[in-house]
Amino acid sequence: MSVFDHPEFDQHECVHFVQDERSGLRAIIAVHNTVRGPALGGCRMWPYASSADALTDVLRLSRGMTYKSAMANIDLGGGKSVIIGDPRQVKTDALIRAMGQAVDRLGGLYVAAEDSGTSVDDLRRMGEVTSHVGGVIERPGPGGEPHSGDPSPATALGVFHGLAAAVRFQLDRDDLQGVRVAIQGVGNVGYRLAGHLHAAGAELVVADIHAPNVERAVQAFGAQAVPVADIDAQDVDVFAPCALGSAINASTLPRLKAKVVAGAANNQLDRTAYDAALMERGILYAPDYVINAGGIIDIFYERTGYTWEKVERHLKGIGDTVTQVFERARSEGLPTGQVADLIAESRFRRA
Repeated sequence: MSVFDHPEFDQHECVHFVQDERSGLRAIIAVHNTVRGPALGGCRMWPYASSADALTDVLRLSRGMTYKSAMANIDLGGGKSVIIGDPRQVKTDALIRAMGQAVDRLGGLYVAAEDSGTSVDDLRRMGEVTSHVGGVIERPGPGGEPHSGDPSPATALGVFHGLAAAVRFQLDRDDLQGVRVAIQGVGNVGYRLAGHLHAAGAELVVADIHAPNVERAVQAFGAQAVPVADIDAQDVDVFAPCALGSAINASTLPRLKAKVVAGAANNQLDRTAYDAALMERGILYAPDYVINAGGIIDIFYERTGYTWEKVERHLKGIGDTVTQVFERARSEGLPTGQVADLIAESRFRRA
């Protein structure tokens, strides 16, 4: 099947397939849209079952980054890259540098950042062979403390503000005291989100494929641990997907008891049709690329003049943005994801 015929191909400007025999690198870089600026997006490393799965992922993710930048109202486009392989087993300095060289060959069309399976150190290693990386500069964070360049803290804080806005809109609650939240995935972002929610008085239920992540959340926040297969079916107010995509699918949708879906994961809906299906069930969906834009906001200011005060102000605005989506969706009788798409498209296609 041609890339042009792929169901996830959406007027992408270019898709690059990368192979380096010496390091064993196999990767795909997808640039969806650069109308608003260079295509910034994470470099993910994952043991995909097939190259077809990797292509599907990178096409969906890169498109999502275009919409994310547009909804965050920042001058960046959308792109993404994926490295095929298990980061715990086959990641090497040579492989990471080869990926940096592949990014460099695009001449700034695509700017790589941290993602699942890669770290700030990996991006700094890429930065030895290309200047087209983001999220690697140490800068002041909350309270003036050093901030490593990892976008996870900003992503988690933005999701927290968006989740609180969703609870306010759907449950008519001005605080999170006693609100029950099921977090699927308590890695870098999910764990930090759990910390914000715990501090706000929420009750947490957590699951993760890596047992140490769960143990850490249980010990730090008094969270209730449940099996990964059961996290979506918990009797909670909010379901927060913070792992990989497709958390809302044919199996999980009928099991949801939560009245709000608001989390950090990209591409939470396995099919676009589930946007309307959630609405029909009375479940409020906070569109993923709206609520999880904190990381790209953080990196944007790294490139344009960074202060934590600017970033924090923009992150708090995620709550306002997602509320605007909810209000328009209610007034027009449309699913929230469709409304977010319409707003985003008016920004990057009109430009």
